[in-house]
Amino acid sequence: MDAEGLGWLLVPLQQLVSWGAAGAMVFGGVVPYIPQYRDIRRTQNAEGFSTYVCLVLLVANILRILFWFGRRFEAPLLWQSVVMIVTMLLMLKLCTEVRVANELNLKRRVFADFDPQHFWHWNSFGDYVQCVLAFTCVAGCVTYLSIDSALFVESLGFLAVLTEAMLGMPQLCRNHRHQSTEGMSIKMVLMWTSGDTFKTAYFLLNGAPLQFSVCGLLQVLVDLAILGQAYVFTRHPLKPAPHAAHPASAKAL
Repeated sequence: MDAEGLGWLLVPLQQLVSWGAAGAMVFGGVVPYIPQYRDIRRTQNAEGFSTYVCLVLLVANILRILFWFGRRFEAPLLWQSVVMIVTMLLMLKLCTEVRVANELNLKRRVFADFDPQHFWHWNSFGDYVQCVLAFTCVAGCVTYLSIDSALFVESLGFLAVLTEAMLGMPQLCRNHRHQSTEGMSIKMVLMWTSGDTFKTAYFLLNGAPLQFSVCGLLQVLVDLAILGQAYVFTRHPLKPAPHAAHPASAKAL
């Protein structure tokens, strides 16, 4: 069968592959958090997961959506941001409920106190929502006023993807501080690595803005560093101090 005879098959096949890649781009980013979410629900312990990961992804994806208004990029990348924001809010809701349930005599901390010492350590999921909405309103107003500046738009795009590239840093720092990866889902990090590798390749092949590709590569390197920690800490676990109390769950949050 010659090339013309196969044409009727290749065109829909290419379209199917394109749709599959777009779907993987939109929903693939949330898959790594499924095992972590299930582990937290099963154990009712959120200590091993840093909620600063949620903060990083919320900021990065809000900025990416604002960047879209100044420089239109592919729709799957836009929808990926929307889906990720919803996912991170769900993760925050679960982690907050578990932490509050596990801590006794918990002092009331609210976003409206504007206390930098307790930033992102509030007792109610509603406070996190207020913080996200406040950031979105401020960033949205600044973007609206500066949308005609090419320098601002490009800087906004770079800041969005650079923030996302720092996704693994809270987990990396948390692991280093405790010299342990206990409570962290290895499946989650493996999915981070595979997803970020796919995402970076998608950026390169589809001509996404340069900021996306450069920061995607940086994100893959951070993922590999976390996997390196998991290997090292498993081979050389930190010996617990005698009679040491179990660290409070707030430390990881």
